[in-house]
Amino acid sequence: MATQGSARLALIAALSAVCLLPVLATAQLRVGFYQKTCSNAEALVRQAVAAAFTKDAGIAAGLIRLHFHDCFVRGCDASVLLATNPGGGRTERVAIPNNPSLRGFEVIDAAKAALERSCPRTVSCADILAFAARDSITLTGNVVYPVPAGRRDGSVSIEQEALDNLPPPTFTAQQLIDRFKNKTLTAEEMVLLSGAHTVGRSFCASFVNRIWNGNTPIVDAGLSPAYAAQLRALCPSTTTQTTPITAPMDPGSPNVLDNNYYKLLPRGMGLFFSDNQLRVDGNLNGLVNRFAANESLWKERFAAAMVKMGRIQVQTGSCGQVRLNCNVVNPTSVHLEGSVEEEGLVATS
Repeated sequence: MATQGSARLALIAALSAVCLLPVLATAQLRVGFYQKTCSNAEALVRQAVAAAFTKDAGIAAGLIRLHFHDCFVRGCDASVLLATNPGGGRTERVAIPNNPSLRGFEVIDAAKAALERSCPRTVSCADILAFAARDSITLTGNVVYPVPAGRRDGSVSIEQEALDNLPPPTFTAQQLIDRFKNKTLTAEEMVLLSGAHTVGRSFCASFVNRIWNGNTPIVDAGLSPAYAAQLRALCPSTTTQTTPITAPMDPGSPNVLDNNYYKLLPRGMGLFFSDNQLRVDGNLNGLVNRFAANESLWKERFAAAMVKMGRIQVQTGSCGQVRLNCNVVNPTSVHLEGSVEEEGLVATS
């Protein structure tokens, strides 16, 4: 008995070591991962996203951001979805960068429920996030691209890690470059992914320090005076983290994924300090001008950058688990760590 226990511990330790090899994990993602085990997986996610989009077009931006905020903390493992942490403590979901601004959880839950009815214990929450982000991009920008799948779900979510890994709207150009480099993304890919700010809304707390100094109106050097005045009329000087007022990040077409974001920057209409940094940095500004002039080029490269981001530090194969409920880790009796999975089909090892 003791020998069996020791062997199991050794197996778990070996599996954990393999999980730390990002190159190996990345290689195991592939397009059509669920073709044999859940052929309608992507269609069911697409249906859930489309149903939510019909009721609220702004949900698409929320789902794109949800995938980004997942991948930048512990990799693309659906850790951002966890409402409780088995080890105790607060999760990513309640961290300042995510609460109250992150949205779309109910769409992921709806997709997961449909998948559990159709293909129980097969499709991971991490893959659902990647599919939902792609489908949101298709709905808002008419961009269609294949998403490699095979991610597994993590079992840990820590509030502080969200604070340590997500780039805040106050970052300088160099800080942005460094943060994305830490996630294997280039400066160009950072500029490409920043273009997602062409859809969605932001809470006033993310930019209030650009328009108010206490009760005194100010104009950040990167904001046009007219735009700053519009923002002040919307956001009071008493704005706090919980003030429920939002502003569109692209006032002209907040629900359309286009290259207008890049056109707004030279006009002093980048909502965040970090947005304006792409304009004031000489090297980055060249990319801004290039994508402003060629929407097709931006969309093509944006899709490629999304796919690459979706490969960050993924868990695959026998690493992680396929959560039955995206908000909590599986009970011990159905925990899938140490199991063998082929194309989404789970078999106990």
